[in-house]
Amino acid sequence: MRTSSIPRYQRALELRLKGNSEGEIKKALGVPKSTLSGWFKNLVLPLKARKLLEEKGRTTRKQLMDFNRRRTLLIKSENKNIKEKSLKDIGQLSERELMLIGTALYWGEGYRIEIQKRSPTISFANSDPNMVVLFLRFLREILKIPEKKIRPRVQIFGNIEAKDAVKFWSRILFISPERFHVYFAISKAGNGKRPKNFLPFGTIQINVCDRMNAFKIQGWINGLAQQTKIKN
Repeated sequence: MRTSSIPRYQRALELRLKGNSEGEIKKALGVPKSTLSGWFKNLVLPLKARKLLEEKGRTTRKQLMDFNRRRTLLIKSENKNIKEKSLKDIGQLSERELMLIGTALYWGEGYRIEIQKRSPTISFANSDPNMVVLFLRFLREILKIPEKKIRPRVQIFGNIEAKDAVKFWSRILFISPERFHVYFAISKAGNGKRPKNFLPFGTIQINVCDRMNAFKIQGWINGLAQQTKIKN
């Protein structure tokens, strides 16, 4: 130990024996915590000092919890404000925007048209009601698909009542319940293990047998793909 370190070492021991925390001693003497930990490694503290340090520890933990709680509330409020502000950025969709959105949705969630062996069918499936409604807007408003050509199919699991699922999708899609087909998905892995709130209304599949519009969507998808500038 260097001679110049002795006064600070002794002062650090005195403060520690009085119940000062390493943080307090570091602030008072300018000694790094790593050094203090080495100095105090074998130091036996009196009962009064231990109790004082325990009390400070509880206070510090409470302060930290309070800080984290305030920070969490602040972040939640900030996130809410960001979402509310960005929501206004969308506004009313133009026909072109709806065309692009519907094409992108089909690109990501639709059944690939170019690999279908039979007459191409537009087939889109998802469990998100808002996404399905938006895609139906694309079919109805952009592709002008007649209602009689839209064939909805609901895939449900053992935790779902078929009539409840059909009633839900019928209401939000404005399609008569009689036009729905129900498919019961059987999964040995998930049998009896799915929580009741897992996909409460199943997955909806929208099918349209329309060769020309199917290839029109494929052309739009190819147009989007060209924007990536990836060369095959």
